[in-house]
Amino acid sequence: MLNIHRTLLQRLLVSWVCISLVVGGAVSYFGIEKIDDQLMEIVMAESAKVSDVDLDVINNPVSDRGWLHQLTDGFMHDDFVVVEIYNRKGQKVVERVNPRFESIENHLKQFPHTFPLDGSTNYDRYKVEGQTVLQALVPLKDKERTVAGYLEGVFVIAPEVLARLRHELIVTLLIALCTVLLTTLVLYPVIISLNRNVIKFSNDLLKGNIELMAVLGGAIAKRDSDTNIHNYRVSIYAVRLAEAAGAGAETIRNLIAGAFLHDVGKIGISDNILLKPGKLTADEFQVMKTHVSLGMDILTKSNWLKTAHDVVEFHHEKFDGSGYLRGLKGEGIPLNARIFAIVDVFDALTSKRPYKEALPFDAAMAILRRDSGSHFDPRLIVAFEAIAQPLYREINDVPETLVEAKLQEIIRRYFFAGSSA
Repeated sequence: MLNIHRTLLQRLLVSWVCISLVVGGAVSYFGIEKIDDQLMEIVMAESAKVSDVDLDVINNPVSDRGWLHQLTDGFMHDDFVVVEIYNRKGQKVVERVNPRFESIENHLKQFPHTFPLDGSTNYDRYKVEGQTVLQALVPLKDKERTVAGYLEGVFVIAPEVLARLRHELIVTLLIALCTVLLTTLVLYPVIISLNRNVIKFSNDLLKGNIELMAVLGGAIAKRDSDTNIHNYRVSIYAVRLAEAAGAGAETIRNLIAGAFLHDVGKIGISDNILLKPGKLTADEFQVMKTHVSLGMDILTKSNWLKTAHDVVEFHHEKFDGSGYLRGLKGEGIPLNARIFAIVDVFDALTSKRPYKEALPFDAAMAILRRDSGSHFDPRLIVAFEAIAQPLYREINDVPETLVEAKLQEIIRRYFFAGSSA
């Protein structure tokens, strides 16, 4: 299980970053919109100065429009680039350009605008010669509220305005980030406290499941060999070989479950076959093979036990395809089943049973090497040879309690490490 502190901190950090980005983006967007709105208010105020008389002059091609230059001169401010008035047909009637910004006006000519058909106000923002420029187009409406012309105003947003915006943005953003951070810090111990009982319950449930798995495996071992130590040893061998083969933690957890339950189907095999001291007849062996399908039937009753699936169903398959039940071959056999096949045979060879003596280590390894490529995965045999002798000395011919203690340490590491709050 993952460490709850690390997981929670990672998720809170991701949440803080995401919220901060959203808040920062919103602050930036609305800050810029605020500046745009202020400038649009200026344009709207200027457009309100245009009277109905002015609109008549604008739309009368024979009228004397000379005085309209005086009107547009009154619109000009220090930050105006240009002021233009159009008639209702979108034809330019008058234009006044601020001499200071003629180059900006020339640059903006490459961005021709269209007149809104619905008579709405619109604007665009550009970056020209290192300056932020706002181009606004406002409809001029007569007393019947119909569009009788358009006023275009182009502004340069003053550097001091941008500086103020930037300052306000930074301050607002820092306040927002600090607020989110403080909220995160407050939530952390609250969430940990709320999860402590849940974590304890989860650990107790997991512990109960593992104990149930061990008891069930032990019950089968009692029928077969009258001892639990085979399950303990073979589980340790399997984990060490899986580690040597580079298997991940989830794979190893499933392998431990499979090691305990690999022969669970033998519960359905009669004693006269299961405990027969001599060689089984062909018919008896066919019955014995059914323990695999019986084991799978048992696993289907529990989602937890299903994690042992690969070992229970496939640990009698052989690398050359001559095994049972499905005759799988090579890497078509699941990794956990290939691992378990090696350690199960090794422990059986090196263990004393009522019907046989234990083989010495070298003799057992010779058999594994002989069957490499036929029964066993050659790559895994090489990996097992590298770890087998010291591991054999560590757990063979030692009291069952010591072997069980070593296995419990492995279980704690793979199932419970870092799960406490």
